[in-house]
Amino acid sequence: MIRKIVLGLCVVLLGCKGNSQEKEMAVDPTEKKETIFKVSKTEAEWKKELSPEAFYVLRKAATENPFTSELLTNKEEGVYVCAGCGTHLFKSEHKFDSGTGWPSFDREIPGNVAYDVDYKIGFKRTEEHCATCGGHLGHVFNDGPRNTTGKRHCINGVALNFIPAPQ
Repeated sequence: MIRKIVLGLCVVLLGCKGNSQEKEMAVDPTEKKETIFKVSKTEAEWKKELSPEAFYVLRKAATENPFTSELLTNKEEGVYVCAGCGTHLFKSEHKFDSGTGWPSFDREIPGNVAYDVDYKIGFKRTEEHCATCGGHLGHVFNDGPRNTTGKRHCINGVALNFIPAPQ
């Protein structure tokens, strides 16, 4: 009886299809074209201005470990800005707890976040970066709150600074 239950659970779990990411295999990913941003600095200048963790995420498109960001549980009113250049990216009113371990938002501030296609893990994902300095922020998925935009902007906390709203 237990073997049948375990077998049934395995079939159910293996048969589930996640919808958080479109999994088109990257056979021949196109090369990224070089973009000129309003804020442009040398690698040495970025290294001097950013913490090692922020440099690695913003300039090398890394991902911080989940549940490590101080901003994850921040519930204050204000705005989240790019840690590299200070561009306003996300409003606190659009932040939600996705349970993923990274700060999540259901929408960006229009015009301040740019998008690209990322094939780094073998399939297509939508990468987000600061439209002003090009710093890597994270990725956007279609598994966010259905009662708003349906989007989940999954953002590395180290790529952000928080500015509280004036009292």
